[in-house]
Amino acid sequence: MTHKRFLSLVAAGAVALAASVSAASAQDKVKVGVFPISSSLPYFVAIEKGYFKENNIEPETIRLMGGPPNVAALMTNQIDVSAVLVTLEGLNANVKKPGVAIYIAMHSQTPVYKMEQFVVRTALLDKVKSLKDLKGLKLMSAPGPANLNTAKGVLAKVGLKDGDYSIDQLDMGQHVNAMKAGTFDGGYTLEPGATIMEKMGIAKTLEAGVISKYVLGDEKADAYAAGCAFSTDFIEKRPDVAKRFAAAWGKAVDFIQKNPAEARKYLAKNTMTPDDLVDSVPMLGYTMVKDFSPAQLGYLQKFADFGTEIGVVPEKVDVKKFIKSF
Repeated sequence: MTHKRFLSLVAAGAVALAASVSAASAQDKVKVGVFPISSSLPYFVAIEKGYFKENNIEPETIRLMGGPPNVAALMTNQIDVSAVLVTLEGLNANVKKPGVAIYIAMHSQTPVYKMEQFVVRTALLDKVKSLKDLKGLKLMSAPGPANLNTAKGVLAKVGLKDGDYSIDQLDMGQHVNAMKAGTFDGGYTLEPGATIMEKMGIAKTLEAGVISKYVLGDEKADAYAAGCAFSTDFIEKRPDVAKRFAAAWGKAVDFIQKNPAEARKYLAKNTMTPDDLVDSVPMLGYTMVKDFSPAQLGYLQKFADFGTEIGVVPEKVDVKKFIKSF
């Protein structure tokens, strides 16, 4: 073999090796719709702790404020995953386009794990002691048909019907300022908004865990009002990537459960939570679908049935068709 031929083979080998290393190190990109509230904490933990990276995944964060934008993005394949998708809106989408949102993890809320809750302006606390005292008041609601109709459904459980109060949807980023300005008397809001309002002294939580108590009939019941959802296209066309993404999410959930104080710090720069409230904003009962107990599956089905009752989910669905264990 000539010296020139030898060098040519060496060069070719080096190029092949470089290409092989590059292919091995290239990470699988996954487009993720993210609503920057505490429900999305597992996503941020998985990024910050390197769980996605160690599973060879590069998530692309696409900020989407609320359920409807996430549903639209899943339906049109603009995202592969919704980090937090309101359950009733996901099920509604599945009736319209079966399999558009398959939940792999859910976020439980109770009076301890607070998310959706009713608040009232501090100036009205003398006369508003319970939900039924919201009669005649001007209320705001977290956006989306699921939030709005759940709020109305809960109020109906305490005897308030349409016309007994007014209620308008409002973007979550405006809730605190709207209450500060006195635009509304109270409302159905999310965290960290409720904690921020209380810290500022402009409003107080009237009642949390309302889905558990009034919809599921048990204050200790897990109300799975939102969760992490994959599109069926993502699961079927890239099954290995979907499996690795779910593994990273599961590792983040495990970390949160075992290290809640440390996990909280990831709320600060990634969500709408101010630095000085990181230690006081409630977190949720993050659970992988694969770890559901029969009772928890029953709570999810009961909540889905409630969605049909209030007209958000157009027909009764079997929730087992729209959850997946990895």
